[in-house]
Amino acid sequence: MATEIAGQFDIDAMTKWLSENLDGFKGPIEVDKYANGQSNPTFRLRTPDHGYVLRRKPLGTLLKSAHAVDREFRVQKALADTAVPVSKMHVLCEDDSIIGSSFYIMDEIDGRSFDDPRLPEVPVEDRKAIIGEMNRVLAAIHDVDIEKAGLSDYGPQGNYYRRQIDRWTKQYRSSETEKIPAMEELMEWLDNNIPDDDGQRTLVHGDYRIDNMLFSNDGPECVAILDWELSTIGHPFADLAAVIMQWAMPTGGEGRGLLGVDRHAEGLMEDEEFIAAYCERRGLAGIDKFGFYLAFTFFRMAGILQGVKKRALEGNASNPERALRVGGFVPRFAEAGLNAAKTV
Repeated sequence: MATEIAGQFDIDAMTKWLSENLDGFKGPIEVDKYANGQSNPTFRLRTPDHGYVLRRKPLGTLLKSAHAVDREFRVQKALADTAVPVSKMHVLCEDDSIIGSSFYIMDEIDGRSFDDPRLPEVPVEDRKAIIGEMNRVLAAIHDVDIEKAGLSDYGPQGNYYRRQIDRWTKQYRSSETEKIPAMEELMEWLDNNIPDDDGQRTLVHGDYRIDNMLFSNDGPECVAILDWELSTIGHPFADLAAVIMQWAMPTGGEGRGLLGVDRHAEGLMEDEEFIAAYCERRGLAGIDKFGFYLAFTFFRMAGILQGVKKRALEGNASNPERALRVGGFVPRFAEAGLNAAKTV
């Protein structure tokens, strides 16, 4: 009888496919599921002499263009020889018959992960270096030569924010479970306040925050950026604003923000310091009307969380209990987006 991991996939079928398609693979494999990875379920695969990670599309009916593991694989493979730290990509499988959905295999990276931007497990005097590294890597992503990396066609031409607002409004409507007045108001404001295209067209991660990064076990160096599902070619200020958005959320396991934290006392950067360091790294004089970019990131995150909530209600979430909890943040993100809009 085939062995399955919590009904997720057939390990025997997986082992057979890897033996035929992954150079150097030798079983048997042990499989564990990561608790995170709400959008694309993620698993650790251990063999006697190697550690791998598997990322797959979730099962069930999915929104069009969502959970694009093929894009995750492509962009990380393209970044292998750049200043952006990523895991080594091995193989992409688009044959749903193997484990029920598309997936890819990459190396497991040994490093530290931080779920809490307060960095409570790090000595106060060492925290700013980690946040500084987060800033450096963000600038490195936006400085990637997309032509040289073979990514010039990784996203459409045109105004990134027009495209993204249209896309996430459609995605939100597809997963809407109840009317949220603040979300309606925020979508209307964004639709009417898109800035003129300033010509910046870079690689963007799309979900850049500290819990999507792995750091060296004995220093501040970033060893891998994870979760590239929302990456595209677009406008870099969306990634920068996403960092500031996350920090504006409440502290703790669900908000994972810095709201109310005395950052100076805790060895952390203020928003303005992080933005200034980024601008210096990229040779920018400053950022006009930053509140628009911040409002946009709150809107997009609200749309993402609404999709997570809908999948939980339909029984397709990777972690249903947590998905319902984080889905409850949609109104809060919408209201925060409106507050950011007022600063423009």
